[in-house]
Amino acid sequence: MSEEEKGRMLGDRYEIGAVIGRGGMAEVHEGRDLRLGRRVAIKILRPDLAKDPSFQARFRREAQSAASLNHPNIVAVYDTGQDTLSPEGDNGEPAVVVPYIVMEFVDGMTLRQIVASGRRLLPERALEITAGILSALDYAHRHGIVHRDIKPANVMLTRTGDVKVMDFGIARAINDVSSTMTSASAVMGTAQYLSPEQARGEVVDARSDLYSTGVVLFELLTGRAPFTGDSAVAIAYQHVSEMPAIPSTIDPGVSPEVDAVVMRALAKRADDRYQSASDFRADVERAIAGSPVTAAIPTIVADQTAMMTPLDASGINTDNKKVSINSRKGRSSGVFWVLSLIAIGAAIIGAVVIGRFLVGSDGGNVVTVPSLDGLTIDQAAETLAEYELRIGAQTPEISERPEGTIIAQQPAAGEGIEQGQAVNVTVSSGREQSTVPQLVGLTTLDDVRVALSDFGLVLGSITESDSNQPGGYVLEQNPGEGTQVAAGSAVDIVVSSGLVELPNVTGATEAQARSDLAQAGFEVQVVEQESSISSPGQVLAQSPQPGTQLARGSLVTITVAIAAPVATPTPAPTPTDVPVPTPTDVPVPTPTPIP
Repeated sequence: MSEEEKGRMLGDRYEIGAVIGRGGMAEVHEGRDLRLGRRVAIKILRPDLAKDPSFQARFRREAQSAASLNHPNIVAVYDTGQDTLSPEGDNGEPAVVVPYIVMEFVDGMTLRQIVASGRRLLPERALEITAGILSALDYAHRHGIVHRDIKPANVMLTRTGDVKVMDFGIARAINDVSSTMTSASAVMGTAQYLSPEQARGEVVDARSDLYSTGVVLFELLTGRAPFTGDSAVAIAYQHVSEMPAIPSTIDPGVSPEVDAVVMRALAKRADDRYQSASDFRADVERAIAGSPVTAAIPTIVADQTAMMTPLDASGINTDNKKVSINSRKGRSSGVFWVLSLIAIGAAIIGAVVIGRFLVGSDGGNVVTVPSLDGLTIDQAAETLAEYELRIGAQTPEISERPEGTIIAQQPAAGEGIEQGQAVNVTVSSGREQSTVPQLVGLTTLDDVRVALSDFGLVLGSITESDSNQPGGYVLEQNPGEGTQVAAGSAVDIVVSSGLVELPNVTGATEAQARSDLAQAGFEVQVVEQESSISSPGQVLAQSPQPGTQLARGSLVTITVAIAAPVATPTPAPTPTDVPVPTPTDVPVPTPTPIP
């Protein structure tokens, strides 16, 4: 991406900023998540690699795998997507759709920058950083992910001193599609951290990451990698056949316990190394505390070859055979030169063998690699045997293809390689597993969908059931909370319809009716009616009728009896009540005078 494209948008959410890192496959930009208002790091695939559909698909699968890792020592992956970052070309070709990964923005610098600056770390600080790397690897290994590209450039140190491991799973995508060890100078850096089994093209497991971590610890302690050379082949040969110098011979400040931890991590045979990141980390923490470690203390001899001498818990040499540097000087110079010539001869032969394996040669019979797509490992081995080829590294990868079947190979079908060479394959480990979250108690379908999408799941069937919960309230879910299912699986739910059956309160007292209706979620309205046959306070009727399905909060009217008033009769008049005229009340006629 050119400088002019800074400030462009990825979709409608991410703003692209300045380049903060470049690698063989991508550029990393500082960006901003406009929706959440936070700084992010955006890794954008190179346009030439983005033109390969298979690489795009693998890039997205690996990003999803990395996003499943949630650990304080692992750079978090927030989002993935794709966008068209350049307009349509003048020749009419369609614009390239480029995938991107949105990650946690880490304010700090890589261990590669720290080492390149010439700064020397104290052994204790180097051990603390290594413990952080191993903590991240322990978490990843327990989740079935092998990093396969542990190196200082993939480890960041924040301003507060925290360790952050980057690019989990991305190395698989590169190895599936990109070139061989000698095709690009950028691979030289990676070759310095290869495990012996990686250099030989053998099956790689979690112990390969531990070897690479041991190389990083060696470099932090001494300021240089244990093996260097003019070519990737030369470096790979040293990983396979040569012993590294003991760190304390380069920096006398390194203790014998730390020497022991480093040399055990750098054992050529995987069975001789630490068998888990947690075991490795436990010994690192013992060394930090100054306690005895479980690894054998190496004895330093004149040629700096590591001789593992067992110690008891107190740190005392159990065989009492400590060889000093001075005793080594007394050996015959003739013996020294004979051994030197033998070593040189072995180096030449080994380099030729490894070189033929890694980059091929002009000799031998060249055969066309058959297609292994869809075959099982046993079927692929039989097919390759017919061409005098063999199975190489077998890398598991989450996919929609049947578990145990081959989904990619390197070299690709149709390419020519020499007989006897290995074909590395990617084997489907089935669909990614996810944990079903708790849905019961959520109140909207939007909340349910968001909760499921956070775990890579989708909403299945929705069944309504009457209950006293609000409409949309999740009553049941299937599968239940905590169940492990394939990513993308559907989860069925039963939700409350929000309708409640109206109880029958006719005949109950007003107080009881109010209580029953309120408990069922209804509002109550009371209408009084005189009744001479029902007790006062008794419910005479209700509306709507009992058994009706109503939404919670609906108004229910109850008719409550009250006592009818009793009529008072009017009394009849008595004789004493009839007025009797008194004599004074009788008018007396006045005599008319006679004229």
